[in-house]
Amino acid sequence: MIQSTELSRRQQLEALEALLEIARDLTSSLAGRDRYGRLMGAVRRILPCDAACLLRLEGTELVPLAAYGLTEEALRRRYDVRQHPRLDVILRSPDPVRFPADSPLADPFDGYLEAQPGALAHIHACLGCRLEDAGEVVGALTADALEPGAFDRMHPHVLATLGALAGAALRTTSLIEALEHTADHRGQVARDLQTTIQGSAGQILGTSAAMRRLLEEIAVVAGSDLAVLITGETGVGKELVARRIHEGSRRAGEAMIHVNCAALPESIAESELFGHVAGAFTGAVRERAGKFEISDGGTLFLDEVGELPLPLQPKLLRALQHGEIQRVGSDRTRRVDVRVIAATNRDLKREIAEGRFRADLYHRLAVYPIHVPALRERREDIPLLAAWFLDLARRRIGSGPLRLSEEARERLTAFDWPGNVRELENVLSRGALRAAAPRPGREATVVGLEHLDLPDSGRRVEGPPPLVEGPLPSLADRVEAFRRSEIRRAVERHDGNWAAAARELGMHRSNLHHVARRLKLR
Repeated sequence: MIQSTELSRRQQLEALEALLEIARDLTSSLAGRDRYGRLMGAVRRILPCDAACLLRLEGTELVPLAAYGLTEEALRRRYDVRQHPRLDVILRSPDPVRFPADSPLADPFDGYLEAQPGALAHIHACLGCRLEDAGEVVGALTADALEPGAFDRMHPHVLATLGALAGAALRTTSLIEALEHTADHRGQVARDLQTTIQGSAGQILGTSAAMRRLLEEIAVVAGSDLAVLITGETGVGKELVARRIHEGSRRAGEAMIHVNCAALPESIAESELFGHVAGAFTGAVRERAGKFEISDGGTLFLDEVGELPLPLQPKLLRALQHGEIQRVGSDRTRRVDVRVIAATNRDLKREIAEGRFRADLYHRLAVYPIHVPALRERREDIPLLAAWFLDLARRRIGSGPLRLSEEARERLTAFDWPGNVRELENVLSRGALRAAAPRPGREATVVGLEHLDLPDSGRRVEGPPPLVEGPLPSLADRVEAFRRSEIRRAVERHDGNWAAAARELGMHRSNLHHVARRLKLR
């Protein structure tokens, strides 16, 4: 009797120490997984059990967060309380529940105990505590033992205290996980924005009638939450228009995330947009949010949306229609609040007619279409743009003031600019460098026609030097020189994007790469 009493006191002290450990952990700096692990360790010290499980309530389902003594299969399942009467009883009871060994209610963990894997006989002893947060049921703590009556000697106050502390631990960990998720989300946003900002510096410049109409359209649609489809040739500044729309919207305080659909390999396009769970495919070592989740609350800019793979288009349509996405490998839908702005240089109506783009997706994206005029349609803006780009070039190369000669200004204004504003910037940047290089220091420099690599500008910048003596090059050599020059120009106009250059040249991307290697351009 003395030994039994001493054993009981020792068990009580161990239980109190374990409860105190749980209470101390509530104020400690622990990651969620570590916190759950320490809680289950304390439960093992308090309860004489063969298995225990901490579950969080999500709708009508209990989801395992941490466990002891259960198989991996048990931890991967979700337990709908409508199909598991014992769990329903636990959630409905304000006090800890001890089920009799002969209870007719099936135990949800039958066959999943590591100590007795596959056994379908009822577990002999079972108890459970519902977990609350501010009066709301948020989960459950269960314990199972093979020995009948294993929990009979447990004092009700100990069980009630364990349930209360476990509920507090669940709440604390959930708050920490929410903060970690927010921090991770902000970090992902910051990384995406850093990548976007590196190539997005610029302003919408111009006083022509075409530009005034464009700015009026932007002002009309910016304050709404409508989807916008921006169309226009390559290099006209579609991203700048998207950014101006975002900055004028109610979402301006949140991020605008940029996705270049033309640069998305079809094999990972769905994961990039919607995310994936760990193990969804080879290389998916951890769970990852997609661009829709990262831009939740803000704006998602889908650049070159006409390049989106056809099999992915129905999923994008669903996200636009219902605000719901589903990570690759997951059966759970997530709601997002995202404004979508799309851009393309393709004729999507022709793409629809040829079966490469869905008509219903087009109409969802083009709720408010905006067309950005080509540079040749607003030539009067070219001198203003040229002055802006020369000032940018001056700051980048560290030279003195740069200005255009009158002859250069006239030629720039007369040129058709197939690469639009982007090509104009590239030509002026190269011209500024050529003009300023022989004049180190801060003296003023005139950028003349001879510094600009425009057709018939009086200066051959590309291709082999003209032959003064000897036989003229063969027709094949001339053709190759022309092909080399045109490919190089197309790639430059698209800022090194070979896929876009291939589309301009009417070639398949792999064929362009093959030709470029043969011409020693790569």
